[in-house]
Amino acid sequence: MSAARWPTRPLGEIFDIGAGKTMSAAARAGDDKVPFLRTSNVFWDRLDLTSLDEMAVSSAELREKNLLPGDLLVCEGGEIGRAAIWDGSIERITFQNHIHRLRPKPDMADQVDPRFYVFFLQSGFTQLGIFEGAGNKTTIPNLSRNRLAAFDVPFPPLAEQQAIVAALGLVQEAIDVQVRSLKHAEMLRRRVMADVFSKGIRGEQTCESEIGDIPKIWDVVEFREIRQDLRYGTSTRCTLEPATYPVLRIPNILSARIDPTELKYCDMASEEAERYTLADGDLIFIRTNGVIERLGLCAVYRGTPEKALFASYLIRARLLPGVDPDFVAYFFGSDVGIHLISSRATPAADGKYNLNSGIIDSLLVPIPPLPEQEEIAAVIRACDQKTELHRRKLAVLQEIFQRLLRDLMTGKVTSDQLVVPADVNRSAA
Repeated sequence: MSAARWPTRPLGEIFDIGAGKTMSAAARAGDDKVPFLRTSNVFWDRLDLTSLDEMAVSSAELREKNLLPGDLLVCEGGEIGRAAIWDGSIERITFQNHIHRLRPKPDMADQVDPRFYVFFLQSGFTQLGIFEGAGNKTTIPNLSRNRLAAFDVPFPPLAEQQAIVAALGLVQEAIDVQVRSLKHAEMLRRRVMADVFSKGIRGEQTCESEIGDIPKIWDVVEFREIRQDLRYGTSTRCTLEPATYPVLRIPNILSARIDPTELKYCDMASEEAERYTLADGDLIFIRTNGVIERLGLCAVYRGTPEKALFASYLIRARLLPGVDPDFVAYFFGSDVGIHLISSRATPAADGKYNLNSGIIDSLLVPIPPLPEQEEIAAVIRACDQKTELHRRKLAVLQEIFQRLLRDLMTGKVTSDQLVVPADVNRSAA
């Protein structure tokens, strides 16, 4: 049965829609407090329970407003329509009045998989536009109970709902695995950087320095001692239209590497462009940015994009022979490097922070022998490759999920075309 042939019903005929409790001074100050969910805890098909507030709720009121496993939660405010299933991980818990609780009506309990409606709402609100205008046009858009109850939603057979939930849930599980793997890879990178910049990789004895513990055989120097020159970027007006020269800007600068997407371009005389043309191994610093963790971040240019120039909010540094640019870039992207930069940044009137060539020149940098610089850079680069692999896998899975969600909810793909492993747990099991 395809989506086009599914019967429809108002959501209020399938679910009882319960209202949450309003936070008040009395509820905040009273006894018998229980945790409650806000809209900030509810995301599409998942709940974030890392930060829960509490309110006082009487026993009688809690019987009415307690959440049960399988309850469908729909945001009234914030990103209206955002929905997830309560998993029952906390026995005594309620929900604020900006969330609707949907519980299958008694005569519908054996005909409904609530998670199917999470996915349908997600497609309807984020992809298909079928609920556009559902929010009240007030200063704070919201989704009233009456409007939610009036939504016409598909009502396929339970087996069809379960097949769709199993397929989308399988992809979502794979996404969750990649999210966790990416977080672990990023944590590993951070730990590795903390270790290699304080202990080295050859087991040398360490000593205290101006930047913390480092191996005894390392030097600590000012940046001016390891560079040939510093140069501010071009202020030439750039456009999105391809022109003679691609121009790197702040969004293109990541830790030790360049993101060549979303480039801008410019035309200028070749003699002038020569002053701003990057060479292999050049470091590019961000010199102004509202986010202090990105200020001073520097990337290494490796010839991509070809003939690239750099914009005025960046500073190029060309290093002396015997210094590995990747090592230096990784150091400035480490916790120690970020702290050094942020402690010297100059606050600007617009709430941003700035660097200049003098500040960059005065930054302290640890300098091991060149072979060790290269080995340390290779170790961190391997961490980057692992992180990037998980990032690409995550992007592919998210694209698959979005496409499958749309195709299932529009009938382009039907449940009988899905092949779901037999060991996937279904809600009716």
